Amino acid sequence: MHTSTRAGSPSRSRAVPRNRAAAARAGGRAAGPTLVGMRVFPCDRFPLPLPEGHRFPIDKYALLRRRLEAHAAGGADLEFVEPHAATDDELARVHDRAYLGRVLSGTLAPAEVRRIGFPWSAALVERSLRSTGAAVDAAAAALSDGVAASLAGGTHHAGTDFGEGYCVFNDTAVAAREMQARGAAERVLIVDCDVHQGNGTAQIFAADPTVFTMSIHGARNFPVRKHPSSLDVPLEDGTGDDEYLRLLGPAVAESITRSRPDLVLYIAGADPYAGDRLGRLALTKAGLLARDRLVLEAARGSGAAVAIVCGGGYCPDLEAIVDIHAATVLLAAAQDPPGVSRGVRPR
Repeated sequence: MHTSTRAGSPSRSRAVPRNRAAAARAGGRAAGPTLVGMRVFPCDRFPLPLPEGHRFPIDKYALLRRRLEAHAAGGADLEFVEPHAATDDELARVHDRAYLGRVLSGTLAPAEVRRIGFPWSAALVERSLRSTGAAVDAAAAALSDGVAASLAGGTHHAGTDFGEGYCVFNDTAVAAREMQARGAAERVLIVDCDVHQGNGTAQIFAADPTVFTMSIHGARNFPVRKHPSSLDVPLEDGTGDDEYLRLLGPAVAESITRSRPDLVLYIAGADPYAGDRLGRLALTKAGLLARDRLVLEAARGSGAAVAIVCGGGYCPDLEAIVDIHAATVLLAAAQDPPGVSRGVRPR
């Protein structure tokens, strides 16, 4: 793995894909476009300082990047790209400009800060801009390559004019609207498998038939007031692998049929895990990987591009969270369903 930086481009830490490595061993150099690793967009290099004892596990993102870098050094086809900071125009396609002004200037009311759950700081703004930019970049990369991932995000509680539940800006909503504005996608499906209902995403797209929102979540979990998604699948506390997958399959199939998406934005939360302290469900790591396989195969099999964002994860054992998120990314990087290839980019 090596790092390269080009003027005017994000810095990239690139794992050499296996086909390139094979060409190098053969002493040759492929001409023209070449298959490349799946692009992933980490933003943990933009720290979010939190008070001691804060329950949000911010360290999981750096641990996830390091875990995936180790897999890349061992041959996994991954390309690490620093995301851009979401622009005012990108954010304003989703969020109220007055709300954006208060966030950016640090003039949020105390009640707004409490609702978000993070103390305001310039670092919070930068991290939120990068996390949102990572979703936009992953969506653009997926539409080019077939699949890509943000190593953060899933900020589905942020609505048009509010932040909530550790979510400042709604990253998947911004990514969906930005891809539509660029003419890269007309119809978007957001598959939300975080354990908490995507109330902000549902509110944003309530009157927009071009973006279909599906949420499978704990019925009695946060948020208390849930805004109706295009399709909601509420789950009882203690739901395990078999029941979860039994309900997820038809929901994903229905969502794809009704939305006919060009792009699927997949919120692959780690918080349905049995060990999650905020999840209240009982999925195993194997069950969560089966979930990922179901969503990815259905989405890619439909011909849609897939951009993954991490979603929540609050297990006291940070390595367990990393196990779950890393498995999602590695599965996506290895997937290449029949008739649907990741594509090529010029060398």
